[in-house]
Amino acid sequence: MQRALSLVSLLVLGSAWTLQGAHVLRETLTLTQEDFDLDRFMGKWYEVAVASTCPHYMQRKRGNPVIVALTLQHDVSDGNFTMMATTFRNGSCQQTSRDYGLTNTPGRFFYHVAKFGADVDSYVVHTNYDEYAIILQLSTEKPSGNTTTIVKLYGRTMDVSPAVSDNFKTLVRRHGMSDAAIIMNQNKGGCVPGELVTDHAGPQWGHLRRTLISPA
Repeated sequence: MQRALSLVSLLVLGSAWTLQGAHVLRETLTLTQEDFDLDRFMGKWYEVAVASTCPHYMQRKRGNPVIVALTLQHDVSDGNFTMMATTFRNGSCQQTSRDYGLTNTPGRFFYHVAKFGADVDSYVVHTNYDEYAIILQLSTEKPSGNTTTIVKLYGRTMDVSPAVSDNFKTLVRRHGMSDAAIIMNQNKGGCVPGELVTDHAGPQWGHLRRTLISPA
């Protein structure tokens, strides 16, 4: 009996070590841009492509594959930075805001999605600051422990070079996704909340754009 209890204890400890080791391994294998410079990373970006292992996320993105304009601003006072995202959605121009917390690892950020109870680690894997940035996001839902991988391609303009696109596809494949999973966002023109505009890539919206600011 004592031997059986000892065996069970070892199995429990082994499982705990395995889970902890898997977490550490994931952190170790996720490398960020060498000598990452936060200030150079701030400013205006466009989300031009995305791929994810989450079917629901991909379904939502495929329903509205539009380039997202991003504005990143560092708040030195609290050690975070804010990402303002502006995009066409449901016939209007909408804007959301999210705060990213900095970590001890340059190029790695963190935020929490209360709606899904998910903690998200965001890594700047590659960037040259002036042209492109390739982002890896690892999300863990609690208490289920379900994990999601998202790879995003940012550009300082709405177009990126073939070489940058190839590097993005390589990272997508490295995380178990195929090229078919990649969504290339479409350019539907400028999007300024509060202005009457025409979407040159589709019909006229015919009403005032709305501005939505979501909590971080």
